[in-house]
Amino acid sequence: MDFFTWCMIAAGFSMALGSLGTGLGMGNAIRSAVEGVARNPGASGKVLTTLMIGLAMIESLAIYVFVVAMIILFANPFTEQVIALAGTVAY
Repeated sequence: MDFFTWCMIAAGFSMALGSLGTGLGMGNAIRSAVEGVARNPGASGKVLTTLMIGLAMIESLAIYVFVVAMIILFANPFTEQVIALAGTVAY
């Protein structure tokens, strides 16, 4: 396999792991918020505000993973070095 194939595999794995982590984090946050509101309905405003801030921070992690995956795929800074090294390797 060549360098670009490995870049696509790495980008796919990074998106998969990043999505898995953020999905689990969001699920746990929502579960805890619902439990908190069920125990104390009067605190629902504070819980909702804190939940939204937390979910935004968790979602930002997924966006960062997506940006890094796009950099790996389309703006890889090591492309020229790898192509130069591949040209000097005898197969």
